[in-house]
Amino acid sequence: MSAHGRGWILVIFWFFFVWETVSWKTTSNDTEPVPVVIWHGMGDSCCKAFTLKFIKLVKETVPGSYVLSLKIGKSATEEIENSYFMNVNHQVEMVCNILSNDKKLQNGYNAMGFSQGGQFIRAVAQRCPSPAMKNLITFGAQHQGVYGLPHCPGESSHICNWIRKMLNLGAYSSPIQQHLVQAEYWHDPLNEDLYRNNSIFLAEINQERRINESYKENLMKLNKFVMVKFLKDLTVDPVDSEWFGFYKAGQAKDTYSLQESVLYQEDRLGLKAMDEAGKLEFLTVDGDHLQFSKKWFINNIVPYLK
Repeated sequence: MSAHGRGWILVIFWFFFVWETVSWKTTSNDTEPVPVVIWHGMGDSCCKAFTLKFIKLVKETVPGSYVLSLKIGKSATEEIENSYFMNVNHQVEMVCNILSNDKKLQNGYNAMGFSQGGQFIRAVAQRCPSPAMKNLITFGAQHQGVYGLPHCPGESSHICNWIRKMLNLGAYSSPIQQHLVQAEYWHDPLNEDLYRNNSIFLAEINQERRINESYKENLMKLNKFVMVKFLKDLTVDPVDSEWFGFYKAGQAKDTYSLQESVLYQEDRLGLKAMDEAGKLEFLTVDGDHLQFSKKWFINNIVPYLK
């Protein structure tokens, strides 16, 4: 064979070698699970107690997943305290910094928020679009707030009793709004104007005072927004809040749905547009707050994590 012929063989061989290498790398990356970010609920910490079982569940059902359970404090004790007493807006800012500095999240991530962590991580989607949140899944979140704390999960019943007292005395006073987490998503249907004008977190992220177009644009970038409601929930009052419903103004008995709300009808967050585009998913569990089986999780949640 001539030198010219051997040269062509080498060129062809090199071409297929490079093509196979690039193809393998592309396929390998495409099949890697999307990272998962978890924000725990009230009275819990990033990596112990209640949240630990959710971390294990994701790793078991989506093998190879990188799971980041958000740490809001230097220790488990500090995290638990911060879930009661650290200004939510400061928490959201801290989380945005954590996410932007995590190299494993730069190609995007899926987010799971449990109980109050659900509305908190939604605020991350609205305020911090980079890195990109792909799917948002909230479990028993209080998207329209709460009006009552029938149960208060956590380490201390003393703390829960104190919180109830403070909320009843003056949820919308500046000191309580600034330093009591649960006050920041306290929604009093008997005093809608007071809530709307003084809520420093929930009323702001729900666009109830003014419209921040970036909040709407950022939330609409989600592929899916999945909301899980627990039909026998004894913690969230009203349960409808888990799907963006709430008590009708002036009383605390009858509720409205997301679709009946001003938030939806005026499309302040883009939820109406997302609903019409098939981006909203409303799931139910026939159980109490955050109680679901591994089988239910595999059938209903894992498809959004792949």
